[in-house]
Amino acid sequence: MPEFPDVELEALPKTLEAKVPKEYIDVMGHMNVAWYTHYFSESMLGLYRHLGFDLDELKERHWGSFALETHIRYFREIRAGHRIDVFTRLISRNQKRVHVISFIKNRDLNEVSASHEVVAICVDLRERKPALIPEAMGAEMDAMIACDRLLDWNPPLCGVMGVR
Repeated sequence: MPEFPDVELEALPKTLEAKVPKEYIDVMGHMNVAWYTHYFSESMLGLYRHLGFDLDELKERHWGSFALETHIRYFREIRAGHRIDVFTRLISRNQKRVHVISFIKNRDLNEVSASHEVVAICVDLRERKPALIPEAMGAEMDAMIACDRLLDWNPPLCGVMGVR
């Protein structure tokens, strides 16, 4: 398995906490890959909350986002009953897209289990078409990106994704 760089994830916002139920375990005895995607997807909603946006309000405004491209790296397995935290870092954005990387940290073993890099696009859910990121959310994202760039470590990006 690949090694994860020794970085301080706790400097990032925690966008999800969970305890892995036994139902998420596959025939290999660890969490099935589908559940990593589930937790990372839920952490995006946690990111919106962290940015100060109420999910019900966004729903009323018919705003949402769709993943365009993802890349998951698995570093250590997660087993039933393990408690996990997801930490999220904003990399960049433009008027419609955002580039994000999130990390699952196994709280019980104190190790990073996986990373998830995603490029997502803002959508108008009535028309199901790309839309501009709401101005207030864009300003919050810009502030978070600026703060994340002050960290003394570079995120382990796959190198082929980004906002164009």
